Amino acid sequence: MSFFFQNRHNKTFKPHKSIPEGSHQHELIRHAAATLGSGNLQLAVALPEGEDLNEWIAVNTVDFFNQINMLYGTISEFCTSTKCEVMSAGPKYEYHWADGVTIKKPIKCSAPRYIDYLMTWVQCQLDNEEIFPSAVGVPFSKNFMSIAKTILKRLFRVYAHIYHQHFSDVMQLGEEAHLNTSFKHFIYFVQEFNLIDRRELAPLQELIDKLLSRDREKYK
Repeated sequence: MSFFFQNRHNKTFKPHKSIPEGSHQHELIRHAAATLGSGNLQLAVALPEGEDLNEWIAVNTVDFFNQINMLYGTISEFCTSTKCEVMSAGPKYEYHWADGVTIKKPIKCSAPRYIDYLMTWVQCQLDNEEIFPSAVGVPFSKNFMSIAKTILKRLFRVYAHIYHQHFSDVMQLGEEAHLNTSFKHFIYFVQEFNLIDRRELAPLQELIDKLLSRDREKYK
């Protein structure tokens, strides 16, 4: 997947560096793409036999970052600091930004500003070879799983904002099927490996239950 888009602050988000062809990680990406084609997302997210869990989570985290980056890019013109003064997922859920380094105390900010901070932060984590090693045989750090969980928790918030505040824009663009498929894949993955606390999923729990119940009926 290759794309670029301009966000509201004239920065260009770009996906994580391409995974080299012929590498083991590239083979995992190909495996994931092949199993996704089956339509059975529960099967698609399962850890392939004999593979390292950390590497599987790393490869998929990069892929979800790319997907969400693209999805937000399609509606970014509708997500402005005047229309979305706070980063929210409906009236009950508001998110404040902190990265623990440059911004230690959570700050209230507009949705585009929050997502700008979030995507830039995730990009930095993905580019850090000590956290996401690309070389074969390099071990993952002890805190890898904790960082991956934080990345996925924060990426979920972008889905939640899009669904609550911009679903009409998504429908206007005819992108709802793409959004639903991407989100369902994301949910199957994080639930398979218990990567996001159920409380964090609350803003979209009703949608999650609906999407997954349809699949249960389909694959009985």
